[in-house]
Amino acid sequence: MSSTEGFSHYDPDQRRVLLETAARSIAQGLERHVPMDPQLSDYPPALCATRASFITLEIGHELRGCIGVLEACRPLIRDVAHNAFAAAFEDPRFPPLRAQEYPRLSIKVSVLSVPVPIDFASEADLVRQLKPGEDGLILRDARHRGTFLPSVWEQLPEPRDFLGHLKRKAGLPTDYWSDDIQVLRYGTESFGGPVP
Repeated sequence: MSSTEGFSHYDPDQRRVLLETAARSIAQGLERHVPMDPQLSDYPPALCATRASFITLEIGHELRGCIGVLEACRPLIRDVAHNAFAAAFEDPRFPPLRAQEYPRLSIKVSVLSVPVPIDFASEADLVRQLKPGEDGLILRDARHRGTFLPSVWEQLPEPRDFLGHLKRKAGLPTDYWSDDIQVLRYGTESFGGPVP
């Protein structure tokens, strides 16, 4: 887990509720082809606060879907339900989840802190400021945009490689640089497990 100053932390019951909501939204998607729409009156205030989340699905440690938002736009409990459904059925990299895959799913919920711009004078300066294993990054340049969650550091532990692959994800060459590049960092609180 990585975090930033002022970032909320969720207790075990709240984590369980978020994971169960993700699983129930996927199950409802298999049955009715629509995500769950949680009623806010059923949940504590911490889960109804406006927050951004990503949902990552795996089967046997292999990615099966990952969808989320970078900017908080709805209550967290609804964001988790919507993104879980989207990760299962709308990730363009994968076919829609099949019913026989559901029992083998592992679900990870990542709740994002508010992204904060990084001030840097050059690419080398930016690379020096990166915190491996902790920073999630958003890169923007004109119409190009990409993000990596902090968990991506597990595959790309070197800051220069992390940044290069993020540029490629945003549709830019790995050696691209411009004075117009913007980079923001965020933390995540991540937790997960098998389908409850």
